[in-house]
Amino acid sequence: MQSTHARISYKDKSKFYKELHSEASGILEKEWFVNLANISALLNQHLPDINWVGFYLLHNNELLLSSFQGLPACTRIAMGKGVCGAAAQTLQTQLVPNVDEFPGHIVCDAASKSEIVIPLIHEGKLLGVLDIDAPILNRFDHEDKSGVEKLVDILVKSTVWPTNFLS
Repeated sequence: MQSTHARISYKDKSKFYKELHSEASGILEKEWFVNLANISALLNQHLPDINWVGFYLLHNNELLLSSFQGLPACTRIAMGKGVCGAAAQTLQTQLVPNVDEFPGHIVCDAASKSEIVIPLIHEGKLLGVLDIDAPILNRFDHEDKSGVEKLVDILVKSTVWPTNFLS
């Protein structure tokens, strides 16, 4: 594993995401649980102005909390409920500038004000979602959306997923 351990500059987002993708590629293993832990830590280290980052994995048609960085979180999220459930149900990234205006938002941490949730999709099947929360409004933009979606794509393609995730 090779990591710079120094924060990547966020001033130039294009450069930031290129460096983040490179660092992520350098730490990814084949095992899914290792990758989820390291990617959540990597994002927590480098993304400024966030207060929670982690994964929810699909299990028995609901999202279960997996690797994360931040305060303890909601452990189960129903499909279609809240921002994570909406991303899982629609298989589309949810970019939410103000969580208080999102219908059915689930409050796990009252400090969270904006959120981005990216579905993890492998060969057309939902594995789970990556959830990133911020304590400020309008934290994420379309450049963040593209950058984090590409990171998720790198993660999904680099990981060997157990067959029960893919059934």
